Formats: sequence, C-alpha cells, structure tokens
Amino acid sequence: MEPIEVVITEENGNGRIDKVLSTVNPEWSRTQIQQWVKDGAVLVNEHSVKQNYKVKIGDHIVIIEPEPEELDIVAEDLSLDIVYEDEDVLVVNKPRGMVVHPAPGHVTGTLVNGLMYQVKDLSGINGVMRPGIVHRIDKDTSGLLMVAKNDLAHVSLVNQLVNKTVTRVYTALVHGHIPHDQGTIDAPIGRDVKDRQSMTIVDNGKHAVTHFKVLERFGNFTLVECKLETGRTHQIRVHMKYIGYPLAGDPKYGPKKTIEFNGQALHAGTIGFEHPRNGQYYEFTQPLPEDFQTLLTQLQNEKR
Repeated sequence: MEPIEVVITEENGNGRIDKVLSTVNPEWSRTQIQQWVKDGAVLVNEHSVKQNYKVKIGDHIVIIEPEPEELDIVAEDLSLDIVYEDEDVLVVNKPRGMVVHPAPGHVTGTLVNGLMYQVKDLSGINGVMRPGIVHRIDKDTSGLLMVAKNDLAHVSLVNQLVNKTVTRVYTALVHGHIPHDQGTIDAPIGRDVKDRQSMTIVDNGKHAVTHFKVLERFGNFTLVECKLETGRTHQIRVHMKYIGYPLAGDPKYGPKKTIEFNGQALHAGTIGFEHPRNGQYYEFTQPLPEDFQTLLTQLQNEKR
C-alpha cells in the first residue's frame, strides 16, 4: 500500500503518537497504531520511534500501513435461521452473541461462516471477509439482516440503504420512564475522541435520525420501538443514551449490572426492501428472542 504522510500541526495537538494518529484517521485504533510503531511501520522524521513517543509540531510522520491479513474463512454448520431465500437475496435472523463477519483474531463462529455452509452463492463485492454482507448489526443485537447472493443484488440493496428506502424497525428496552409516547432524535454521530472504540454525538459527525415510540412502561424501564431513518454505527444505542434513556444491559453505553442480560436488549425485528430483480416490496418480521421475552415477562410480573 502507498505510504501515508502526516505533518503534525497545532490542529493535530500533541501527546503520544498513538493518540494523535488515531485522530488523523478514525479507522485506526490506538492498539493498531501501537503495533505498527512496534513493527517499525511508522517513521518520525525518517527514524523509528518507541510506542510512548510524544509528537511535536512539525514532525513528519510516514505510515506504511500493512496489507490486510488474508484469512482462510471456514464454512461452519451453525444452523442459521434463514427466514427467506431466493436466487438473489436472503434474510437471516441473527442470534444475539454472534458476530456478523470474521476479523483478525475472530475467524470462526460468525454469521459469514454459517452462511458459507448453508448458502450456495454469495456476492463477492465485499471480498472474502464479508461475502454477501451489505449491512451489519452488533454482536449482541439479535434480528434480521439482508444478504446479497450476487453482485446485482448487492448493488441494489446498498443503494437502497444509501437512499434510506429500507425499512428497519427495532425493539429496545431502555432505562428510565419515558413520559412522552413518541419522538425523533436528530443528532450527528461520530467517533468519540476520548474512546476510539465508542461512538458519540459530535457536531461534525454523520447525519443520524432515529424515530421512536413507547410500547410499554415498567417503572424504571421503558420498552420502545425504534425506526431508523439512517444507519450509523451504534445509532440506537448512542441516540437513546443521548436523550437520557440508555439501553438496558448495554456494556458500552449503559449503566452496569442493572439487569441479568448479557448485552444490550435490542432486537432488529422488521426489515423491508425492494427486491433487486422484480422491484416488489418485501417485508419480514421476527418476534423477540426467548431471552428478551423472558426479561419482559419478569418486568411485567414486577409491575403487577
């Protein structure tokens, strides 16, 4: 890959090299940068430096970003719940706790591993790591995903996501008592400069809109339906936290150890799209998974 050059200015600030460079490109994690420095892939003023090097204004930094690691993705029988399939697309109901696609250090047990076992053809636009994948949901979010079986379908579904014509409706359990029955959150989302693994509301972030309505109230918790107008990383989790009602069980954006639920209580229950080949609108709905429904039953019993 072509070397990347950075000249440190007042705008970049100062501090450890990993911290400063992670603000230059949000896709670079501090851990990743530290490894590059250790491997000698980062030069400052033509010299290698240590991981604790503090940059100075005027430093000329060259990053020789390594080629992505090629991984051997193995097909696995994961008994995926495929709710619809034809020659172009399929819709799969992902269980909570499953990662969507492989990454270095996590190459088995993902949705892609299971798809490669159960599905004959998948689109190749996203390469060997993410065949067929046009959008994602978080590991601990359950629910429906569209998957493209060929490149024609892939391009169509991506364009529908870009044009905001895909229907995506989630059910979420949040902390707190929401007094109003419905609302819209319109707040831009970007990388948190203090925690590069998290997203937050930032003035220069990407446009993000979530519509919600209350389904049921349980004293200190509220069950809501969230409809996405945009699809930013962690959008519902960040937006609900922003208005003061973080998702129950959310290990990143919510209070800790408030319920017995391993991960955020969030389910992608409905997805709708225009079929890439025949142009007809298709919509699919899946009920809450058993563990989510059990949690709601417990809250309902406590309310009585």
